[in-house]
Amino acid sequence: MSEATGATGRDARMAGHTNTTLSNRLSGPGLGPGVSGSMIGKATLADHATDGPTEQDDEREGTSRPVTIAYIAESAGVSVPTVSKVINGRSGVSADTRARVEALVNEYGYRKPTGAGRNNVVELVFRELKDMWAVEIIRGVERVARQHRVGVMVSEFGLHDTAAPTWDDTVSRRPNCVLSVAQLSEAERAQLTAKGIPFVVFDPTTELPDDVPFVGATNWSGGRTATRHLTRLGHRRIAMISGPEDVLCCCARLDGYRSAMQAAGLQADPGLVVHAPLTQEDGCVAARSLLALPDRPTAIFTANDLQALGVYQAAREAGLRIPDDLSVVGFDDLPVVAWVDPPLTTVHQPLTEMAVAATELALTLGRGEAAPQVGLEIATTLTVRASTAPPKN
Repeated sequence: MSEATGATGRDARMAGHTNTTLSNRLSGPGLGPGVSGSMIGKATLADHATDGPTEQDDEREGTSRPVTIAYIAESAGVSVPTVSKVINGRSGVSADTRARVEALVNEYGYRKPTGAGRNNVVELVFRELKDMWAVEIIRGVERVARQHRVGVMVSEFGLHDTAAPTWDDTVSRRPNCVLSVAQLSEAERAQLTAKGIPFVVFDPTTELPDDVPFVGATNWSGGRTATRHLTRLGHRRIAMISGPEDVLCCCARLDGYRSAMQAAGLQADPGLVVHAPLTQEDGCVAARSLLALPDRPTAIFTANDLQALGVYQAAREAGLRIPDDLSVVGFDDLPVVAWVDPPLTTVHQPLTEMAVAATELALTLGRGEAAPQVGLEIATTLTVRASTAPPKN
């Protein structure tokens, strides 16, 4: 079962958070199911035509007539705006018309034009390709790229045996747009902007200027919902293994935990909050220290699923049964956690949907169009499985 976190506008009101968070930049009407956001700044975009002729020729009939949107519209017997809607994945077109236009697009091999001198490729940049959730992100990017008939290039800027790639390499490839899972420094953002390469930051770890496009999740609401689930089960000694103190999403999840504790009339004991890297090994180390307390917690909420798997290991070492002796809630909902024993209750972070939204936003900017909103947060939900239960006493 799953429980929506009720995210619209919620993360903008993170109780007790001393830093301004990304969610403070979002307000206004909803953007559809699971999405909240508003126009929070104007991106500076190159003013070039979205739909122009290409150098592709229709060789099917031995003619040199260029394959343009106008040519496809004429062939399909529809208007140019209708073809543009189909190519850009917009609504307002009947299923029959969409199918007819898509068939002609495929038959003629039409490709949407990109900015001057840029290649028809989305570059997806990671710092390190070691986490399981990278697959979910790539899946979402590829889904949108396939729909828009653009290529995808994946780059990793982490540790390498040889010299690591740099943003100079990315700039030299002239991608149509960049989707950065890696945090972008001010200098790196300036470098991409100077070369006219639009970019979107995925799940930012630090605060960004208001004009930097990003897509994230409702981390505060997710943390609050996870902790509220435990308080409603009757837990009072609830610990949290948070992530690094300088990572924005971890701060938001911790603030959500504190908010839920306060709402339940419980004191958030500082001794039950441990900061640790977002790995299984460090989650295990943190859990060992918590479970060794004289008055140990009856439940632990972790900042991600990998830490939660570490809690499982520490509980086994201590001879504790989950959920009989200890309830555990994670965050991310990685595919593997549905198969551990017992299956993990966790906050579902919609990584694929986040990647879809981020890629759509990046491609919009790559076409030189104004984005309908610069910042997006996709709603999280609580997926309840078998790792949580009421405390024994």
